Amino acid sequence: MPIAETYHLALLGLLVVVVTLVIQMMVAAISKAKQSGAVPGKMDSALSHASFVFRANRTFANSVDNTPALLGAALLAIVAGAGANWVGIWVWVYALARISHMALYYGIATEKNPSPRTHFFFLGLIATIALLIQAGLALASTGS
Repeated sequence: MPIAETYHLALLGLLVVVVTLVIQMMVAAISKAKQSGAVPGKMDSALSHASFVFRANRTFANSVDNTPALLGAALLAIVAGAGANWVGIWVWVYALARISHMALYYGIATEKNPSPRTHFFFLGLIATIALLIQAGLALASTGS
């Protein structure tokens, strides 16, 4: 059975993750470019959570920090032949956690730590760790 068929749920989830990242990139770039005196590659150091431009850029940066680990873990799990349903579930948990994180970061201007978005950051981290465990178990079972 082809990988695309076996891991259809996971691959759809990965598509959502990548599309979300592209949307975040566009929102960050457009919101920053609309600022008067915007300089490419430089964020005004006076900006903080009260600024949507700041929050949009932090949302994108946070996803850039977290998504490579998820993509690597999912790829390892798929190539190792981990259980397709669980790989799909964990990828979707991550995708929905990142979308929730994004919505909260865009909508809530808070300096509070932890903020409501922190819970979704950790949910995404748990999904990534679960995929790594699945990949490791699948690799261990093929090596014996």
